[in-house]
Amino acid sequence: MRGISVLIVNYNTAGLLAECLNSIGSQSDLGLEVIVVDNASQDDSAAMVIQDFPWVNLIENESNAGFARANNQALKISSREFVYFLNPDTVVQPGVFDAMIGFMESHTDVGLAGTRILNPNGSVQSSVERRYPGERRAKEDLRGLPGDIAWVLGASMIARRGIIEDLGGFDEGFFLYGEEQDLCLRIRKAGWKIGFIPDAVVVHWGGQSERTTSTEDLWKKKFTAESLFYRKHYSKRSILRIHRANVVQALWRIVSLRLTLPFCADRDVSLNKLTRYRLALKTFHFWKAV
Repeated sequence: MRGISVLIVNYNTAGLLAECLNSIGSQSDLGLEVIVVDNASQDDSAAMVIQDFPWVNLIENESNAGFARANNQALKISSREFVYFLNPDTVVQPGVFDAMIGFMESHTDVGLAGTRILNPNGSVQSSVERRYPGERRAKEDLRGLPGDIAWVLGASMIARRGIIEDLGGFDEGFFLYGEEQDLCLRIRKAGWKIGFIPDAVVVHWGGQSERTTSTEDLWKKKFTAESLFYRKHYSKRSILRIHRANVVQALWRIVSLRLTLPFCADRDVSLNKLTRYRLALKTFHFWKAV
């Protein structure tokens, strides 16, 4: 069926989710299909959706299934030609859906595209990347890919549903972080380009579902996802080069931070960086934490 299915995965962001759904509802004349998957939120998100947004298809999970698996749940019941993956901590601006449909219909070689994303203060949020993690040391593994965009931020991206279904959806090995990088690379490997739609504008708060996560746990999740991406897409030789480079960088940064820590104006920032680089050493298996 022609049109867009909007897929939103929510975890403890009830207030922002309501704003997001209101911004979508203001464009309801477009006949959008909206599916929200709630990952066992503890802030009454599901009850709010049922009460205030009866036009939303709601899936309530009994536990946190993660971003990839929850999106796949929504994908299975979606029915439109295009699927729009949207974070709950966003507000879509007027004209977003028309701009996305117009772009995808006029760029038939694009399998997935990101939108322009703004911070709440109106500044531009980085949402388009030309390289994958570790690409500098894995160029031979990425030769011949179509297009010049590597991946786009998963907070706001539209794709052809048939392509995503053919690829089996998101890789559920990625619980949080890295999913969009993996999906975009698989789409390019299948012969499609990744696009960018500058006329489709979305405001994104960012990181709201992780605001109570400790710095250590946050970096563990990110490094775990990064390591999985390497193992999945790169050769053993490339991975070895990447690991070595990460270890050298981590060791250098740890030494530098320790030396400068007594003189830092913001000690907490430096301690958070130390946590990051210590975890990098653990993740890449060459050294024990120091």
